[in-house]
Amino acid sequence: MFRTVFFISDGTAITGETLGHSLLAQFSGVEFTQVRIPFVGDATAALEAVAQINRAGKRDRARPIVINTIVDKKLSAIIRSSESVVLDLFGEFLDTLENALGIKPQPAVGQTHGLKDFSVYEDRMKATNYALNHDDGIKLSFDRADLVLVGVSRSGKTPTCLYMALHYGVKAANYPLTEDDLDEMRLPPFLRRHKRKIIGLMIEPDRLAQIRETRKPGSRYASIKQCRKEVELAESLLRLEGIPVFQTTRSSIEEISSRVLAELGLQREMF
Repeated sequence: MFRTVFFISDGTAITGETLGHSLLAQFSGVEFTQVRIPFVGDATAALEAVAQINRAGKRDRARPIVINTIVDKKLSAIIRSSESVVLDLFGEFLDTLENALGIKPQPAVGQTHGLKDFSVYEDRMKATNYALNHDDGIKLSFDRADLVLVGVSRSGKTPTCLYMALHYGVKAANYPLTEDDLDEMRLPPFLRRHKRKIIGLMIEPDRLAQIRETRKPGSRYASIKQCRKEVELAESLLRLEGIPVFQTTRSSIEEISSRVLAELGLQREMF
């Protein structure tokens, strides 16, 4: 089965796309083509979106799915006139919330991802710079770190740190376990001081070899033998040190980040 999915918003469409991905993931037997149409702020833009939706339906010979987060009811009505299945996220919930709270909503475009608090934004940028400056063992002073991810090279440490910095304002450092570390089967002293905020990331050897092969084709670094050795030793070392370990092979960055923050008891609001 093949369907086109549109994420339509008068803002960035990030909210609809995020929720939409969670919904679509429940239907593994369908191949989805995803199209994002942000900043639909007037009737002309809404009609253009409708035309694009209808063209996709004729091409696919199946009604597209539209996940709509437009606040303006008149523009939403235009989108609903398309030949599609429309999931109106705001329309579904605003009336229920209005009844529960006893007050009418004051529709405003871009509230979710707009820049409302400059101090919070600055904290996110500082956390991102920290993650970049403490990536892959560039700096080995972790006193200001909220957490430290350790694992073999290419096990998902860098993207996870950056995600947590950008979305949660977490100062996340990471350190790649070297062959010397693995041979000694002991964390280096600068890491041992911070054991309480260390989390290990683990990856299956076959997947690790695949990732490394794209980076350094034909190298010892990318060989399955080397990958198996490093993964086995790293897992043994982390277990020996009593450090929590999470598998990254089949987990998204979002899932890994949530698990890491929950394990360390870091309750942070997602921005």
